[in-house]
Amino acid sequence: MSTLNWDARFSDIALNVKPSPIRALLKYTKTPGVISFAGGNPDPAVFPVAEFSEAAGILTKDGKNVLQYGATQGYDPLKQYISKWMAPRMGRETKPDEMLITTGSQEGMDLLCSVLLNDGDTIIVEGPTYPGALHAMRNRGARFLSVPCDKDGLCVDLLPGVIEQGRKDGHKIKFIYTIVNFQNPSGATLSADRRAKLLEIAEKYDLIIFEDDPYGHLRYNGEHVPTIFSMDKQGRVVYACSFSKILAPGTRVAWIVGAADLIQKMVMIKQGTNLCTSVVAQALVYEYCRLGHLDGFLPKIIAHYAKKRDAMDQAFKKHLPSNTVYHTPEGGFFFWLQVPGVDSTKHFMKAIE
Repeated sequence: MSTLNWDARFSDIALNVKPSPIRALLKYTKTPGVISFAGGNPDPAVFPVAEFSEAAGILTKDGKNVLQYGATQGYDPLKQYISKWMAPRMGRETKPDEMLITTGSQEGMDLLCSVLLNDGDTIIVEGPTYPGALHAMRNRGARFLSVPCDKDGLCVDLLPGVIEQGRKDGHKIKFIYTIVNFQNPSGATLSADRRAKLLEIAEKYDLIIFEDDPYGHLRYNGEHVPTIFSMDKQGRVVYACSFSKILAPGTRVAWIVGAADLIQKMVMIKQGTNLCTSVVAQALVYEYCRLGHLDGFLPKIIAHYAKKRDAMDQAFKKHLPSNTVYHTPEGGFFFWLQVPGVDSTKHFMKAIE
């Protein structure tokens, strides 16, 4: 056991860091008999184990390269695949120097904050928003201004007032963070009109938009909404997506797209942290996609999760009090419930028992 006073040696970041409350809940999910609705975990029952095992054949074909160090920017065949596959959503094929493969989308957030934030800079976030994002951003010294969401996503009409008041109060606002589709945790999708208006506001106030989209492919009904990136003519939108929800989170393979100058700075920071995202993981994901498995898998998981969404919705209507407020998401993993007069902490502990 150490006898050192570590608190006297820790950095300011280490002293101020706090554990994620959502991650803290995950320990309960390992308790026998517990069914957890707390986190956005994909269902392992539908993981494409056989197909992903088939993709491992790339080690036989190209193992000498796959097992070597890779380019920090990412495994080139995977980047080319993503560029073509995502072109309909992005409005065009993105260029190689506009994309960085990251070790999960969490690393993308961290790298973006590393190159844009100084200690004490401010990010505008949705209320509520993904706790993991706040954790990554706070670790880079961020402060926050929050704008509420409703069933159509971020209430963009409130943004100018928040920006102007924030600047009067001394906030140096660097970017706006939005989870555009089936938001974590509200389940809301930012409407097309609000996306266009958000971009207009960002242009007026010269702000960056960080468009986080890990759930966008998991739409169960309704029509896909164009990305803000596809509307952007100035290069002020940074877009992030991941294979965690559409393949499996254990791959830890994600990507972030933005202006080439921005991506190059992120590459240089990444070189000093983990050199590159696992080439083995990237190659396996690429081969899985090249074999056509991703396009075949998406309809299966959409049907699978849609049934779960509908069953949850029906259970809420049957069992929850009449004053419960929520909307039914068109996709993704999340319902956001408000039940006036209910102590959720008390009920949580009772549920654990």
